[in-house]
Amino acid sequence: MFINNFDPVAIQIFSIEIRWYSLAYIVGISLGWILSKKFFIENINLKEKFDDFVTFLIIGIIIGGRLGYVLIYDFNYYVNNLYEVLKIWQGGMSFHGGLIGIIVVSVWFAKKNNQNPYQYLDIVSLVAPIGIFFGRIANFINSELYGFETNLIWAVKFIKIDNLYRHPSQLYEAIFEGIVLLIILLNFRNKGFLKSPGMISAMFLIFYSIFRFAIEFFRVPDLQLGYFFLGLSMGQILSFIFLLIGIYIFITKYKSEKKI
Repeated sequence: MFINNFDPVAIQIFSIEIRWYSLAYIVGISLGWILSKKFFIENINLKEKFDDFVTFLIIGIIIGGRLGYVLIYDFNYYVNNLYEVLKIWQGGMSFHGGLIGIIVVSVWFAKKNNQNPYQYLDIVSLVAPIGIFFGRIANFINSELYGFETNLIWAVKFIKIDNLYRHPSQLYEAIFEGIVLLIILLNFRNKGFLKSPGMISAMFLIFYSIFRFAIEFFRVPDLQLGYFFLGLSMGQILSFIFLLIGIYIFITKYKSEKKI
């Protein structure tokens, strides 16, 4: 068993704080950017535009992730504390909100340059697990999104929360939504799925949603929301919706490929 008493602040210079949460975003996006340009983008036109795309991608992630959290997960608090909306360095980002931000930006940027949005979305999907991995590690360090009480040997006591030993659900997500998902997507990429725009995106939505839905059973729901119908959390409901979207994209792309 492990005791978590990490400081969420990674670096402090006088009154300036750099938090692990911020570093996770910086490292995840930077690594994804570098790997995309070096290994995954074969289309010359796409590679030339990708640097500009990343700028808008970052904006989409931040705005979408923050608004998703504010509107879906804690609207009543933020509507009475509007100044808190801007304090993204303290945490409070919705993955599904960020995903919507990425989709909107990718569609807009691709249409602006007369390209297929799925070409961008497929590349982002390939490297997204890297960012998810670092993000979940930051959640673990911050003692947030923790799991239910357990007596398993790998249980963790989050000192900032209470004296109970809990499932380290953040690490479960880091492993499955990060490492395992990356391996799965790279396998599909090696099988030539990138040659059919949209297929990698579909696989990402399907497998991420399955992993997230399952792991949420070990994770304490957001206190301000609790559970909804059928005892599902908001994360599970959103994951189920995106699972259906992923399946729809896969079936549509598969049928179009069969016609060729």
